[in-house]
Amino acid sequence: MDQRQALAAFGALSQETRLHIIRMLVVSGPDGMAAGSIAEKAEVSPSNVSFHLKELERAGLIAQQRESRSIIYTANYEALGGLIRFLMEDCCGGNAEICAPAAAVAACCTPATKEELQ
Repeated sequence: MDQRQALAAFGALSQETRLHIIRMLVVSGPDGMAAGSIAEKAEVSPSNVSFHLKELERAGLIAQQRESRSIIYTANYEALGGLIRFLMEDCCGGNAEICAPAAAVAACCTPATKEELQ
């Protein structure tokens, strides 16, 4: 991830509803969530959630796919890990043991559990 991509990602995540949406999608795992379910759980209108989903997708943090009549959104774990790696790239003046916990998180592409996010 380069600086331009990181800025786009942080810009997308700097809004409360979008941050809530990305956290819901991380919890939902590879099955993702339908746009209607996202709107309901985020307690926003469908048009409002559509706007936020487009911003997250533009930043490369989520992906979508059509399943029958629904559009299913999933977190882009590779991009989220890339964002963490971008932050930690030159970490700790060469003392890798300091950064090891954060590096392990960045290397992991499995969804977090609900308990980990609360």
